[in-house]
Amino acid sequence: MNTGQIILYFFITLALYMLIKRIWMAKTIKHYTPTEASEKLRNSNGVLLLDVRTIRERKVQSIKKSVHIPLAEISSRLDELDKFRDHEIICCCKAGIRSLSASSKLKKKGFNTANLKGGIVQWSSEGLK
Repeated sequence: MNTGQIILYFFITLALYMLIKRIWMAKTIKHYTPTEASEKLRNSNGVLLLDVRTIRERKVQSIKKSVHIPLAEISSRLDELDKFRDHEIICCCKAGIRSLSASSKLKKKGFNTANLKGGIVQWSSEGLK
């Protein structure tokens, strides 16, 4: 085997590892449709909607009563979420990918988390405010 083949196999292995990890992560997190999340937010005081998009994205559109902490800042701003440890935290982003990552990070830190399926794009397409 030459060096090029070794590098190629390394990247293929890395890509497979990342894919398997993402699939496993998705199966261990609860997922709510926008309608389900909206009902939970309306009917329970123990639910928080956490928007993990960038500031620029949030300025364009946001969901009422959501708390904003960009994904890149989650780890450094956990203390802001400590008061919500007894809540279910539903993470949302544009399409549901970054929020899945945020949900996983928070779950590892002991929070009760869920992911908004389809993100704010799906939320808007269902006519929710």
